[in-house]
Amino acid sequence: MFIDRADVFVKAGDGGDGCNSFCSIKGLKRRQDGGDGGKGGDIVLIADKNVQTLVDFYFRKHFRAGKGSNGSSNHKKGANADYAVIKLPLGTIVKDKYEDITYCDLKEHGQSVTLIKGGSGGHGNSKFRQATPGDPGEEKEILLELKLIADAGIIGYPNAGKSSLISRVSKAKSKVASYPFTTKTPILGVVKLSDERSFVICDIPGLIEGAHAGRGLGDDFLRHVERTRVLIHMIDMAGVDGRNPTDDFKSINNELELYSRVGAVSDRPLQKMPQVIAANKMDMPEAKENLKSFKKRTKKTIYPISCVTGEGIKELLEAVYKKLM
Repeated sequence: MFIDRADVFVKAGDGGDGCNSFCSIKGLKRRQDGGDGGKGGDIVLIADKNVQTLVDFYFRKHFRAGKGSNGSSNHKKGANADYAVIKLPLGTIVKDKYEDITYCDLKEHGQSVTLIKGGSGGHGNSKFRQATPGDPGEEKEILLELKLIADAGIIGYPNAGKSSLISRVSKAKSKVASYPFTTKTPILGVVKLSDERSFVICDIPGLIEGAHAGRGLGDDFLRHVERTRVLIHMIDMAGVDGRNPTDDFKSINNELELYSRVGAVSDRPLQKMPQVIAANKMDMPEAKENLKSFKKRTKKTIYPISCVTGEGIKELLEAVYKKLM
């Protein structure tokens, strides 16, 4: 199950109570000897490359750190509670559930953020004062949003061949079928051009007109495009589903521009990201005629490929790698 959004309640630990204790020693005046309480545990977020989705937070919605131990007699301070660690995938943005506040953006493995602090321990009465209870720990309701981090993202209409490409060039197993919306979640794979040259590729589920406004869950999918550095724009050059390749190309770029206006968090406009155009299904006769028209109307560098025969894929990947350098 791929989950890329979740809301969670987190509470840091309460501080331990101070001790109210009196010690009587024969021949001496009765004295106060209550120790302070221990500090409550903090809530700490850590980015972990081994965590791939937010699925854990689909089943578990509450996280609490431990309470500090109470103080005791003979000036003994209570133990501080351990902090509670929450491991999150790389690319997770943590926001407030109710206010427009972003607490952190976890991009690097091992990156650590103390989200909320545990309460201070209460004072014991050992310093000629009243014992006090520990302070409560902070609490928040937060939103977790995952934006996958990849070097290259494959975009295009449903059934354009995106899943076929990632399955052919990496070990990622994206479902391939002859009907639209076969891929319902983003899929990551690693492309190895040689021992020294590789990059991470992401299969973005098919986009359609109106994607920027959520049609076909497009706004969810476009969120993952923001983390990529290069876009592989897949075009069904054979027009198998009756669509026009040039219209498809313009429509997807228009959705990128509209999303940058209304939904993107990044300051970088999606429509201005480097693109490598892959004209797929060149093993089909209709594709060759459509390619001539497409070249005239777009006037851009195009890489004709076939995910069935493998034609042109090596050249396409080399072009992507060059854009990344």
